[in-house]
Amino acid sequence: MTRPLWAPWRLEYVQQADEVEGCVFCAEVAGELADDASLLIRRGGTAIAILNKYPYSSGHLMVAPMRHLGSIADLGDAEALEIHRLAVSGVRALRDTYGPDGFNLGWNLGHVAGAGIADHVHLHVVPRWSGDTNFMPVLADVKVLPEHLLTTRDRLRAAWSVEPDDY
Repeated sequence: MTRPLWAPWRLEYVQQADEVEGCVFCAEVAGELADDASLLIRRGGTAIAILNKYPYSSGHLMVAPMRHLGSIADLGDAEALEIHRLAVSGVRALRDTYGPDGFNLGWNLGHVAGAGIADHVHLHVVPRWSGDTNFMPVLADVKVLPEHLLTTRDRLRAAWSVEPDDY
């Protein structure tokens, strides 16, 4: 017997998923998204931390330079340092808020390497839990998240205790 998966918040999420034309990172940097559509968690001097709209797990965030750059080789030293610092602060905020057992941090450089947004380089910070795989991704190519993205955004904004200048 097939049972439907009911996620009433998902329709709103899917309907707004393609509202931003162009680069989502640049739209966040420019403040072009309404607060209820923005997934921005933290803004530094040269980089931002933003929740992934299509997360691998709850709390999956990305850190990107404010400049629209397609290659990690084009990052300036200050940008590279701030991306690293925001990633470290993100790990702390995720650890303190959700208590994951581990993390994956990684760069997907180019479409062939898995980058969904290849023209604006970004670092993924993915919290992981022991046994965090389930049957949904395997059988239905679906991920089940226990919390709405905007709730996750608000919790991480509140937990992010380190100011960019306090590193």
